[in-house]
Order: sequence, then structure tokens, then C-alpha cells
Amino acid sequence: MSVTAPATPSAPSPAAAPPVRAMDQFATFRAVLSRDLFVTGRELVGFLLQVFIQPLFMLLIFGKVLGDLGYASDDFTNVLLPGVIALNAFLIGLENTALPMVMDFSFTREIEDRLLSPMAIPLVALEKIVFGGIRGLIAGVVLIPVGMLMLDVTWPWAVVLKVIGVLAVGALVGAALGLTFGTLVPTQHIQIMFTVVMTPLMFTGATQFPLLGLDSLRWYQVICSLNPLTYVSEATRSLVGPSGVESVPLWLDLLVLAGVFVVFTVIGIRGFMRRAMD
Repeated sequence: MSVTAPATPSAPSPAAAPPVRAMDQFATFRAVLSRDLFVTGRELVGFLLQVFIQPLFMLLIFGKVLGDLGYASDDFTNVLLPGVIALNAFLIGLENTALPMVMDFSFTREIEDRLLSPMAIPLVALEKIVFGGIRGLIAGVVLIPVGMLMLDVTWPWAVVLKVIGVLAVGALVGAALGLTFGTLVPTQHIQIMFTVVMTPLMFTGATQFPLLGLDSLRWYQVICSLNPLTYVSEATRSLVGPSGVESVPLWLDLLVLAGVFVVFTVIGIRGFMRRAMD
């Protein structure tokens, strides 16, 4: 009678790691965002210098000096101030997303710690957008009282709250563009990108003039209408601009900005995931 050898027990297969719950991912997202905001507080002096230097000189020269010399009217200062505030929120949101992204992926490699956290990769990218948007919003809000004092302009408090809401949208759109630039532009070309992109963004964003006032310069009006910053400037100006200046309707500005945010967020997250997998 043959004896059957007992079967060798197979090694137990490792259990699959349980998926991270949505609430846990949200908690991690909030913790990472809180850490970034804490670091901003420790770098407050440098951040405020970044926020104030450029817009203060724009308001000083274009609003105060030219006004005192008689080259600019009171209506121009009321057109200029909301545009410069919108510019500050948008550009600070863009810069504070794009530049850290380049550094994280190339020099500091800090992004590796974020990718190891219990949070989905798209949420890591989204946190970058939210953080850049918060810094952009702060940059726009702190400029409001300074600009009003410098140019002797007053806005009702109820309107100021609406302006803050518009600035929040504009800062997030700028941060979404920053994520796209920071992930798609090679590290060695980032300085060239800022030179080539930032200057046209500043001077075609309707910050010093209303978009609808360019009817006699149709070619330049078309160029400005392709700049997302234009709709942040126009949305802000539609709330606090002088009554005689026609602006793009607020609902249309917000609709365009929402579309731009979605498009560039999707592009930026895809670029981020591709860089993260390299």
C-alpha cells in the first residue's frame, strides 16, 4: 500500500494593505496644509517683502506720483487699485506654487516625503494649489487697506467682502497655473519661463485699464481676453470700479475663471503624477 506524502503547506499570501479611508486622507491633507502655513508664519518677513514691494511701487508711481503731477485722474486710481490687488493675488498664487514645485522635484526632494504620506497623489498636488491660493489671497487682502490709504480710496465693507471672495478665486486660478508650469517646464528652463510668461501676464491682464475700454485697439483687446488675469481684474473692478467705467459682468468673469481653474488643475495634476512616477 502506497503512502501519500502530506502536501507541503503553501506560504500564506500577504494580506493586501487596507485602503486609506477618505477621512484619514482628509486629515493628512489638513495636517500637511497646516504645516505649510506654519512655515509661512516663520518666513513672514520674506513673504511680506514678496507681497508688498512690486505692487506698492506700481501704486506709488502710477497712482500717486502721476496723479499728483496731473497726468492721472481720480477715476484712474479707482481703475488701477482693484487691478493691482487682483494682480498681486494672482501672481503670488502662481509663483508660490510653481517655484516650490520646481525645488521639491529637483533640489530639496521634499516632495518624496509628501508622496509617502497616507494621501493619494492627486491630493498632494491639490494641496499645493490650495496652499498657493491661500498665500495669494493673503497677498491680495493685505494690499487692500494699504492701497486705499495710499490712493485715498474708500470702499464699503460689504463690497470688500465680495472683493475678498473674487481674490480667493483668482489666487486659486493662479495657483493652478503655477502647478502646471512647475510640473511641465524643465528645471533648467524655469527662469526663462518666468521671464517669458510673467511679463506678458502682467501687462495683458487689464490691471491698468478696463478690457472693454480697448475697443479702438481690437487686436490688443483680443490678446488681453486670452489672459486669465484679465477676468480677475475685471471681476474685482466690476465691484469697486468707478461708475462710468464699464466692466465685464461678474458672472461671466467667474464662469471663465472656473473653466480655467478646472482645465489647468487637471493638466497640472497629470503633470504632477508623471513627475512623481519618474
